Amino acid sequence: MTSANKTIHLTTDLADEAKTLIIKTSKNNNSVQQEQSYRDKIPPLSVQLWSIKDELKADFTGTLKKLAELGFKGVEFASDFGPYQTNPAGLKTLLDSFGLKASGAHVNIKQLDAQNIANTLDFMQTLGVDLVIVPWDKRAWHPDGVKQLTQELNEAAAKASKWGINIGFHNHDKEFNNFQKTSFWDYIASHTANTVVLQLDAGWVNFAGKDPIAYVKKYPGRTLSTHFKIRTKPNSQQSPILGQDKYDWGALLKANIAYGGTQWIVLEQEEYPEGVTPLEAVALSKSGLDKIIAEL
Repeated sequence: MTSANKTIHLTTDLADEAKTLIIKTSKNNNSVQQEQSYRDKIPPLSVQLWSIKDELKADFTGTLKKLAELGFKGVEFASDFGPYQTNPAGLKTLLDSFGLKASGAHVNIKQLDAQNIANTLDFMQTLGVDLVIVPWDKRAWHPDGVKQLTQELNEAAAKASKWGINIGFHNHDKEFNNFQKTSFWDYIASHTANTVVLQLDAGWVNFAGKDPIAYVKKYPGRTLSTHFKIRTKPNSQQSPILGQDKYDWGALLKANIAYGGTQWIVLEQEEYPEGVTPLEAVALSKSGLDKIIAEL
């Protein structure tokens, strides 16, 4: 081989190497841009107030203030409005003073029946709530009851639209039992209007042995709110603190952003490490979730 040929051969190798480097760099840049786009679209963080129900009963105003100081942007009510049960305007003023919004509210489905729905929605509208969720109904995993439940959800959603409010349903584990070759959750999703929100509780989905991400993707645009929670198995040594477990919360967050239409991430704490108060546990999970978000 002549020196000229050697030069040509080396130059070709360098050119190929450069092309490979350019491709890798381009892919890396695209990946960085994609990750940045996720961080730019992260929904605000709320907390389900059931997590700290005892603290709220002891000091309603002070507890809300502490949640704001932890960095939460919203709170999700659990049918308890403290001393403001008949004063939604006063409660909204209190939330505003702490820089908090009412990201949603859980109510018994009876509050959405023909007799009560107008009063319920008037209260929620004044409070600034645009997402009202039915958190539990035993008919959700009954072969006949689930049919009546979906009908009631559809009727409530149609009426609530006149108030500019969305109606939704929240899962536990039994909704993922087999039913008609799929699950009760799939039946609820497929037999309600697309405007009925599917508030996915990731803790209960994982507890049922299913994949939360798969359901966010399966019903795009309907997961306007997601509960980030760990639900441990009986006698498990697993920590109930977000970020101290093995689940890929970052992947779920990305699915929420890309598919779910998710407007709020709602942290919920139902289990507490020994010696840790509910509010302290919420603070630990908030810190863990903040770290997960920072690493997206």
